[in-house]
Amino acid sequence: MTQLKSTEHKEETTKQLTLIQAINDGMRVMLQEDERTIILGEDVGKNGGVFRATEGLQEMFGEDRIVDTPLSEAGIIGTAIGLAVNGFRPIAEIQFLGFIYPAYEQIMTHVSRLRMRSMSRFTVPMVIRAPYGAGIRAPEIHSDSTEILFTHMPGIKVVCPSNPFDAKGLLIAAMEDPDPVLILEPMKNYRANREKVPSGKYSVEIGKGKIVRKGSDVTLIAWGAMVSIAEKAAEQAHNKGISCEIIDLRTLYPIDRDIIAESVQKTTRAVIIHEAHHTGGLGNDIVSIINDTAFLYLRAPIERITGFDVPVPFFALEEHYLPTSARVVEGIEKVVHF
Repeated sequence: MTQLKSTEHKEETTKQLTLIQAINDGMRVMLQEDERTIILGEDVGKNGGVFRATEGLQEMFGEDRIVDTPLSEAGIIGTAIGLAVNGFRPIAEIQFLGFIYPAYEQIMTHVSRLRMRSMSRFTVPMVIRAPYGAGIRAPEIHSDSTEILFTHMPGIKVVCPSNPFDAKGLLIAAMEDPDPVLILEPMKNYRANREKVPSGKYSVEIGKGKIVRKGSDVTLIAWGAMVSIAEKAAEQAHNKGISCEIIDLRTLYPIDRDIIAESVQKTTRAVIIHEAHHTGGLGNDIVSIINDTAFLYLRAPIERITGFDVPVPFFALEEHYLPTSARVVEGIEKVVHF
């Protein structure tokens, strides 16, 4: 398999794809390569998925490999577990992360623990795909950002691409992993832009973050749809003479402690950006990592720009809930001028 870094694009073998198209292409590549690969979920077959992530795949690979399931998230995950421990490589689609809660027991009790419970006699090589996040004006329970529920679950990896290249590469890496991987796909980024994506097979290493912008004054840490917010804020801060370094975590568990430590030790300041609720968010764990690895380098307290401690509101108030570049710039100025 060709291992590519996010900066290594081969011009003659790339296509301009959106994030959702890159996800589709990654599944197509793996379905062609490995007959053990099966996709199952609600409306993934005939309709091609609610966001068209699986569009055209049932026509290419048949109903036995692209399986429309009943409306039962617990049933989808439970079936995928059985397939995985019996030699298949299932990809289970949950239509929205907010719909995953009926399957939480299956994930917490079985998906993440079977390797330990069986002393590695059984592994669970399955992928769970779940669109998440606000910003597309969806109804209630469609816009949750509850990644912390799964990063607190040893035994399952959690990844979150922010762009098309990483989306395909992380998906392929997840599908080849011997253990379960949850892929959180930011719905706001599904069709936000196009990017050159290699046509063939490549992977992005799980557990490694990426510096998407180098800087010297403050480190911005984000993932998913918040990466673009961080980039906008960094550009606005640049106009005020402040140099921002941006980390796209890409993997939320296991988190890349080294990239965080090295960047914050260099810049001596940190702003964490996530759309999940303020209390209990992944930002708290990142604060702990910084305290463990870079506390004596800090010139200012760590700032967190997050969603608020309320359920994600209906679409009329959605934009007021989400972090904005203006709020991030305020946080940047706060730590720089502390």
